[in-house]
Amino acid sequence: MGNIFYKDGYKYQLAETYRCRIDICPEQLIVSDYVHLTDSGLLVIFAGYAWDGPSGLAIDTKNFMRGSLIHDALYQLMRENLLPGSCREQADMELKKACLEDGMSKIRAWYVYRTVRRLAAFAAKPKNGKKILTAP
Repeated sequence: MGNIFYKDGYKYQLAETYRCRIDICPEQLIVSDYVHLTDSGLLVIFAGYAWDGPSGLAIDTKNFMRGSLIHDALYQLMRENLLPGSCREQADMELKKACLEDGMSKIRAWYVYRTVRRLAAFAAKPKNGKKILTAP
């Protein structure tokens, strides 16, 4: 029997491919295993993508899930050095925009945005990517 290789820290897995337009338009197509971002701002997150949902003390409500998906995918591209760290503020804005579109109150969406601006910079840094674990 061989080892298994896995990553922990995920709560959700996308059941169907999700596509949306965002205001981040890289110079060329970005392709990772589960996330593509076109030069026209089309973000494609493929079925099977795993993410941890809203982080920290946040409550996993339906009006937070899509925003957390988009935000986590964009931060992952930054951790993988496929999207420059200079896009972090816009990624945070995409989170706020999706939450508002999904019915989150303006006050809560503002609080979410301010919190990620203040506390989430570490999560976009390449050194903070998920480590590969092995078993047995």
